[in-house]
Amino acid sequence: MSSWLLVAVLITLVYGGVVQGRLALGPSAYLLSFAFAVLLYASVLVHELAHAVVARMYGLPVRRIVLYVLGGVSEIEREAPTPGREFWIAFAGPLFSLLLAAGGFGLYLFTEPRSVVGELLFQLWIANLLVGAFNLLPGLPLDGGRLLRAAVWKVTGRPFSGSVAAAWGGRALAVVVVALPFLLTWWAGGRLSPWSVVWGFVLGGFMWMGASDALRSARTRERIPRLRARDLVRSAVTVTADTSLAEAERRSGGAGAAEIVVTDSGGAPTAVVHPAAAAAIPVERRAWVPVSDVARAVAEHALVPVGLEGEELLKALTGHPLPEYLVVDEDGGVRGVLRAADVNAAVSGRG
Repeated sequence: MSSWLLVAVLITLVYGGVVQGRLALGPSAYLLSFAFAVLLYASVLVHELAHAVVARMYGLPVRRIVLYVLGGVSEIEREAPTPGREFWIAFAGPLFSLLLAAGGFGLYLFTEPRSVVGELLFQLWIANLLVGAFNLLPGLPLDGGRLLRAAVWKVTGRPFSGSVAAAWGGRALAVVVVALPFLLTWWAGGRLSPWSVVWGFVLGGFMWMGASDALRSARTRERIPRLRARDLVRSAVTVTADTSLAEAERRSGGAGAAEIVVTDSGGAPTAVVHPAAAAAIPVERRAWVPVSDVARAVAEHALVPVGLEGEELLKALTGHPLPEYLVVDEDGGVRGVLRAADVNAAVSGRG
């Protein structure tokens, strides 16, 4: 909300002089200018609602709509499954904005331009035209970038290729936005406006960061299908709770295992030895310390089937975040330990 108020104040101060020149309303010109700021953000909200409605029509859950300093975003929880659906979800926002712009322009033609109503209608169609046209530029994080992504995805069959193309398109647009005030000044031979330079850098920086975030996110999504519990699991030996730490480490070393799992008398896993806690025990005392003293109890939802992979594996882990999980075979036998740090490293590309 504070960022919106900052932009609203800037729009009010800058556009208020324009309204005063057109209508000579005195101080009321700034009230009308503030109305333009409200209409601009209302236009962004309607734009994002169009995205959300189409996403819901396709069965994609929408967590929320967020408005921020330079626009808004509909937080859709899942990726569109096809390039066609990606296209229509992305296109719904600009399409609705342009339809509102056309409707506002049609009403504006039947009003007196030098009137308050005429000025408000002028603001309505201009605001929606700006929102719709700007978002059609072909680069992420804009909707036009998502349209480009859908097109490249359709041609190549790979959503990752579409994301890369759209992200680099967004970076190219960011450079153009920053350079535009300088280029226009050079071409027109006029005086460079400090405001245009500031807005160019702010908007260009926003677009560059959004495109870079989209590229990182695409690389992460590309790695997710390759996640497999059986590949990420650390081998383990099982010992009873009264086994000494020294003996457990001896068995672990002999088996070439990376983890120690504690079981009850019936063989059911109850805890996993915590490496840092075990390392803190002096070597000379480890023969007298039972593994149960340096183990962390197996939490509820900590059992992960060895066959889980990709989105299903990530959903199971993020649904119940834990530092470690027990990977089990079809018969319930312990295959090993899956550590959240290993999964995070694999997703981020550090593994």
